[in-house]
Amino acid sequence: MDIILVTTVVASLFLVIGVAEPFAARLRLPYSVILAVFGTLIGAGATFLLRTELTDALNPVAEAIVELPIRSNVFLYVFLPTLLFQATLGMNLRRMLDDWVPILVLAVVAVVVATLSVGYALAWVSPLPLVACLLIGAIVSTTDPSAVVSIFRSISAPRRLARIIEGESLLNDAAAIALFGLFMGFVMLGIPDPELSEALVRFPVLIAGGALTGWVAARIAVWMMTLVSRHELAQVSISVALPYLAYIVAERGVGASGVIAVVSAGLTLNLTAPSRLPPQSWAKLREIWEVLAHWAGALIFILAALLIPKLLSETRLADFLLVGVVILAAVVARAVIVFGLMPVLTLLRLSPSVERPFRVAILWGGLRGAVTLALALAVTESVRVPDDIQRLVGILATGFTLFTLLVQGTTLRWVIKRLGLDRLSPIDLALSRQVVAVALQTVREDVKRTTENYELNHEIVRSEAKRFGERLDSVVSEAEDAKILDRDRIALGLIALAGHERETILERVRERTISARMAERVISDADRLIEGARSQGRNGYQRAARRSVAYNRAFRAAVQLHSRFGQSRPLARLTADRFELLLSKRLILRDMGAFIDGRIRRIHGRRVAELLHELLSRRVEAIETALQGLRLQYPGYAEELERRFIRRTALRMEEREYVAMREDGLIGAEVHTALMQELATRRAAMEERAHLDVAVQRTAFLRQFSLFADLDDGALRRLGRSLKTRYVDAGETILRKDSTARSVFLIASGAVELESAGQSWRLGRGEMFGQMAILMERARRANVRAIAPTTLLILDEERFRRLLKRSAALRSAVRASAEKRGIDPSELIPDKERVA
Repeated sequence: MDIILVTTVVASLFLVIGVAEPFAARLRLPYSVILAVFGTLIGAGATFLLRTELTDALNPVAEAIVELPIRSNVFLYVFLPTLLFQATLGMNLRRMLDDWVPILVLAVVAVVVATLSVGYALAWVSPLPLVACLLIGAIVSTTDPSAVVSIFRSISAPRRLARIIEGESLLNDAAAIALFGLFMGFVMLGIPDPELSEALVRFPVLIAGGALTGWVAARIAVWMMTLVSRHELAQVSISVALPYLAYIVAERGVGASGVIAVVSAGLTLNLTAPSRLPPQSWAKLREIWEVLAHWAGALIFILAALLIPKLLSETRLADFLLVGVVILAAVVARAVIVFGLMPVLTLLRLSPSVERPFRVAILWGGLRGAVTLALALAVTESVRVPDDIQRLVGILATGFTLFTLLVQGTTLRWVIKRLGLDRLSPIDLALSRQVVAVALQTVREDVKRTTENYELNHEIVRSEAKRFGERLDSVVSEAEDAKILDRDRIALGLIALAGHERETILERVRERTISARMAERVISDADRLIEGARSQGRNGYQRAARRSVAYNRAFRAAVQLHSRFGQSRPLARLTADRFELLLSKRLILRDMGAFIDGRIRRIHGRRVAELLHELLSRRVEAIETALQGLRLQYPGYAEELERRFIRRTALRMEEREYVAMREDGLIGAEVHTALMQELATRRAAMEERAHLDVAVQRTAFLRQFSLFADLDDGALRRLGRSLKTRYVDAGETILRKDSTARSVFLIASGAVELESAGQSWRLGRGEMFGQMAILMERARRANVRAIAPTTLLILDEERFRRLLKRSAALRSAVRASAEKRGIDPSELIPDKERVA
């Protein structure tokens, strides 16, 4: 085929893509639906021109369209990796983890159920062998989120709903294509009824092999990117190579799922690259991938649509019945998952609740698209697949795809409106009126000053002022009529406060005051604050705030590794991350008070502003307590981090001065470039965080305890190695009354409260508890709980007794503690033999 003609056709398709988006917006239809319609019309028109005798002038163009080298491998090896990889880069994975159960249910369980449902339904009503029916079931199980998400983003639909559907589609494609490869192999081998157990055994192998391949490839790619950290285009080039190489290696080299490899590579890059690459490099990389994915998604849709007339060319009347069976089986299978399994998991407290309107939107939003057509095309191209199977696969997959696009896609916006998902809640509506009233008051003042400065015509100014005043009076009246309960005002104020916190974080990241390593974490915490306040008001906000400073499971696992196996590197890394996280949060929260006074007070009033100040003060206090505990435990490291923060702030200010001088013409482009390169070198060197040596820091920390003042350095080092660390959150119970005494606890940071016989007393840093029960050889007589995030050092009974024998300072502290609690010291240590 003439390369010039092919190039002309492809360039023309890009024109169609450019026209389709504004056309879809004008018709208020999903973009993918318009692309499918345009592609089908172009394909049908080209076929008609070749068959008609009306004219032969356009035959070369029609032939070029019909004979475009469109093969399934183009979709699977060129376009599909691009779409999947960009989807993983654009996701907020930490926010999706909050809904990982419903996402996995929709993406994996629903795929298997739909495959089996469609497969067995077709096997019952058609002459196809079971394996071919299951193959069709796998093909039609892939969902396309682009149409659904585009509708959600164009209206005020909940963002959580969009996240669930995006997450489902990403993993859904991977699972469905893995099943497709499995059943396609059986069809090509001529196995009509495969053992289901054999398929289920091979399926996890495909998944695991692909996941491991993608993870390894992404780790290598990140390592290569860090070597060229100053060259953004080089990093983008490496990222472009990553999904294709991962796909090919998994498919051809490992014999695993290439789609899973691409998803795994994208997820790994999303989680690791932000902390290893400069923020501007990561932002540019994602922007370029968004453009690539837009083109790939549009081309795969329109090229697949060009094939629809060809795939439907041999349709028979009986095939419409089979298409109806596929539609019914697929919808029923999805409904069983959405309205059957998901509520059960919520009742069992295995999954967060998904509201009923959300579930209806998820059911009707299960659109199919270009991936389904591409998989069907792969079947019709294979010479090892019988002709009758090829024909039915093409017709059923295409018919089902057209149904979801032309019926579900065109009615989805109407369904969302009927569910009320496009409307603001009464609280948000009332808030919007108040916000408009406050904004217009500010605008009126600014416009008045502007008109005075420019000395405009007084009559025109007076006329416009009157018109503006009428609008303002109307808005103020509506705002006053909108009654908002104090509880709702507090929730709205907290949502606004958390939203401003998120914007401040993004600004600090752009300024590089907050490192790229911490950016994703602090932004995710801010998102949780917003959703907590939106769903549960003050309680949800406070719960999210406590969670943001709590010790997570990864931290506790690192503690266990250090305590039991002596592996300190994970603990050192997570402790350093916690240091930096708390410092970043403290920096951000310092700016929130001015926002409350300057903006929230004007909208919600003095009482709400005062309450928000109180909640903010509690957050600051919790962060300061946690930070102080780490400072006390690792004093040298805390100093290094604070020095690093000051230096980074100085670099940011220095950069700002150079930019200002360049804009004012004080320095030329050459000098500015040289100064910025030097600045980048110093900044790159500063990104390396100081190493935290847990063992060395613990020895230095123990020297500060008066309890061990008479121990030499060797004894302190041995003691430091023998101590185990335990981290507890505020409110967590440490010891229970009547439990067996086997350990003594030293408070490294934080505070605890002891309760016994109706009395309570508190202990802080440098004090110990648990020793009385050991020395009196009794069960514990008090309940002990943490009243702040607390770090404890645990000493076993045997070592404590040995240490007590040789340390006069420790014996003195034990006696003083006994006297404080009204216990005769002689009952604890009657003589040296008892101590021994």
